[in-house]
Amino acid sequence: MDQHPLRQLPSVDALLRSPELVALAAARGRMPVRDAVRAALNEARNGGPAGSADLVARAAELLSRPPSLRPVLNATGVIVHTNLGRAPLPDRALARIASVAGGYSNLEFSLNTGRRSSRHGHLGALIAAVTGGEDGLAVNNNAAAVLLCLAATAEGREVVISRGELIEIGDGFRIPDILRRSQARLVEVGTTNRTRLDDYVRALGPETGAIVRVHQSNFRMVGFTERPPLDALAALAREHRVPLIDDLGSGQLIDLPSLADEPTARDSLRAGASLVCFSGDKLLGGPQAGLVCGDRDLVERVRRHPLQRAMRIDKLSLAALEATLELYADPAVALREVPVLRMIADPPERVRARAARLAERLGGELVASAARVGGGAVPLLELDSHACALAGGERLAAALRAGDPPVVGRVREGRVLLDCRTLTDAECDLIRLP
Repeated sequence: MDQHPLRQLPSVDALLRSPELVALAAARGRMPVRDAVRAALNEARNGGPAGSADLVARAAELLSRPPSLRPVLNATGVIVHTNLGRAPLPDRALARIASVAGGYSNLEFSLNTGRRSSRHGHLGALIAAVTGGEDGLAVNNNAAAVLLCLAATAEGREVVISRGELIEIGDGFRIPDILRRSQARLVEVGTTNRTRLDDYVRALGPETGAIVRVHQSNFRMVGFTERPPLDALAALAREHRVPLIDDLGSGQLIDLPSLADEPTARDSLRAGASLVCFSGDKLLGGPQAGLVCGDRDLVERVRRHPLQRAMRIDKLSLAALEATLELYADPAVALREVPVLRMIADPPERVRARAARLAERLGGELVASAARVGGGAVPLLELDSHACALAGGERLAAALRAGDPPVVGRVREGRVLLDCRTLTDAECDLIRLP
């Protein structure tokens, strides 16, 4: 009786002895090659090619596939693109990561005393210096920063917040859900479009642990609206001896004329906020992180909360963040060296010249475009930009995404637009038509 076809499949060891896979194992290591062979055999069991030569070829093909997470060229015109990894890092941050990642570091070790220290000691003074706060702390993202601030100041107590600030951020995460996870009790005041200082006054009481203000980063309300200025809210918080926590969302550290609607951390602290939270990988232009700055005693309470360890920043992000923050000692240097800031401030005529060169090389058309900051910042702002427009629509867009390197543009009216505000000269040179 003939054996079942699946029982005739060669073994993993037999395939690994083939000359092609022996050579691959010498170059790539035995374990990755073995895993590729097993994947090829699983495909054969599900109806794929089952011959030895086919299995060897398939294993080699699987090994040559690009990694799942890989670089892409952002030609969308969205500078802080959440789906494309948000902020590209400055060169100084990349160099700092490499220097720390390649060996050991003094992450939690004092070179002065020879004893254990805290990783937070590397950034506290630096965050304070660039924000104007008394102290600073970094955790793994801004949602964690907000959660920790609430847990440290108002756990088991009430948190007062305007209904107009109960926003939803990316991927379905909602501010009310984050607040509740801190074990604080949410007290909503005002209406969706109008909240007055008196609404806060009536809500404050002996159970109040904190007042929270959330910047409406990813949307704007216009028309019949009202909200108290931050300094008035801060005075009320001081009068009732409760902290005022200001969540800036994207956050920025220097004033850019085009980003007038985005408050800086320094502005919030000057207005009287007790704690200010914002992201590291949006307008700041660094790695994923959540930054907290403000009153020294409150930052220390946040630092010592038990949840902090579950949300602490890792050594590579810490290294990148430190290097990025150092650039802000001189705003002119930050504007030149931080890619996000450089793209925002890039003069339209320079973007146009870049798009014209790309259009000439690819046989496309130079067209005016509108770029956006992205990352939930200034949602109504459009930055003058230019793009290379190519015929081909969705089919060409898919082919460009399948290229090496992948190019992600946007499709409008049947054409692919490659917006050059988010492309450098060097990146434009890498783009090839399929």
